[in-house]
Amino acid sequence: MELRIEHITKEYKDKLAVDDVSLTITPGVWGLLGANGAGKTTLMKMIAGIMTPTSGKIIYDGISIGALKGSYRDIFGYLPQEFGFYPEFTVKDYLEYVAVLKGLTKSDTKRKIAELLERLSLGDVRKKRIVKLSGGMKRRVGIAQALLNDPEILVLDEPTSGLDPGERIRFRNLLSEFAHDRIVVISTHIVSDVEYIANQNAIMKNGKIIQTGTTESLVKNIIGKVWRCHVSDREAGRLEREVQVVNLKNEPDGTTALRYLADEKKTKDSSLAEPRLEDLYLWLFPQESGVGR
Repeated sequence: MELRIEHITKEYKDKLAVDDVSLTITPGVWGLLGANGAGKTTLMKMIAGIMTPTSGKIIYDGISIGALKGSYRDIFGYLPQEFGFYPEFTVKDYLEYVAVLKGLTKSDTKRKIAELLERLSLGDVRKKRIVKLSGGMKRRVGIAQALLNDPEILVLDEPTSGLDPGERIRFRNLLSEFAHDRIVVISTHIVSDVEYIANQNAIMKNGKIIQTGTTESLVKNIIGKVWRCHVSDREAGRLEREVQVVNLKNEPDGTTALRYLADEKKTKDSSLAEPRLEDLYLWLFPQESGVGR
């Protein structure tokens, strides 16, 4: 099982959204990381077959997805950032409607809907109209429809938007189990969504894939650039203006504990810290922390 992206480009009149991207995706969880506007959603739509690239091709197990047509949709699951539904649909109505579109039999539809309602804690709201649900509940309905046909390829665009911390953890565990012999791609700018479950990560910036690898291999790129220290409130304010502060904590003794990114230490008592994927993300996307390097 292999999804191969070969020199994909998507160009609009005034913007190059995806710029000559090549990537070979194998079974397991893949994190597609990047700031808003990096080109992630455009790339996901082309993988889903709902947007045509300007150039390049996407191949699944040796065959272009364009040539696969309906058979590709049969093995594909997709959760866009926003999914549409008729206002009168209840959760159960909507999932039954999607099941018909995906060609599931009546018996498979009944079984899968019951399973997903339980796994995603939607049983109590199955008869409620989707428009009346909270943002987190709606997101879970979207996740359920993406999983209905037991897809071989599952692509999720910002899947945990609106989910509370507990829901995020349950969702990550579900994906880890599901990805055992399938391809799962999670496009997100929330690093914690993929840090501990992704087998591989691809980092996208300005329409290009700039780095790929495991979390362990990627964070090696910023060894020697992650620091921690305890400083006064005044010193903490200075550092926040000068460097990228990853986190800050006020201590009982009146000092402030800081974790920051820099080429060299900025205080005498700063010591090196073990880098994490979040550190790498902020190093590559300094605008996300509001401080440039």
